[in-house]
Amino acid sequence: MAFDYKKEFKEFYVPKSKPSIVTVPSMNYIAVRGSGDPNSEDGEYKQSIGLLYGIAYTIKMSKKGTHQIDGYFDFVVPPLEGFWWQDGINGVDYAHKENFKWISVIRLPDFVKKTDFDWAVSEATKKKKTDFSKVEFMTYDEGLCVQCMHIGPYDSEPATVSMMHEYIDSEGYALDITDERMHHEIYLSDARKVEANKLKTVIRHPIKKI
Repeated sequence: MAFDYKKEFKEFYVPKSKPSIVTVPSMNYIAVRGSGDPNSEDGEYKQSIGLLYGIAYTIKMSKKGTHQIDGYFDFVVPPLEGFWWQDGINGVDYAHKENFKWISVIRLPDFVKKTDFDWAVSEATKKKKTDFSKVEFMTYDEGLCVQCMHIGPYDSEPATVSMMHEYIDSEGYALDITDERMHHEIYLSDARKVEANKLKTVIRHPIKKI
């Protein structure tokens, strides 16, 4: 049975539809940075997704090749995630998606070291004849956060975010979005296959104790 991070770490991937406080440990990711409206048909964001999955599946299928990764275990590729920000704004302005800057990521299993990642980039470049130079190995220590499951279209996220911020105010915390701590989304649904009103997205914001 392949290891599924969503099932094994439900506290990070399957929160309730009401806000909660969580401390997220340091994790390694496959990452691609970019900017612009994620809905643009030929935009950077949609291209980044192909790059991320190209590396993720190269690592997953390494068990069938000559490069054997030390400590490898079979795993379900974790969900797509994204860190989002806009210059000069403490949060996200959904009305101006063209100003988005983002880091699109997929979590790496703990057994993947930087040398294994570099091998995967080289292998994917060779086999898929695609430029993977934008892909990077990223370590992110998210720390103390508020999170909530948002069900519905991405454009209705502000209502969930508002509920999260009201919750942290009542619990004695403050929002702590900075250049290093960003608005974070985890996409549990495939928007190409799921109706907009049924999309499941984990929304996570960094906080600090007052």
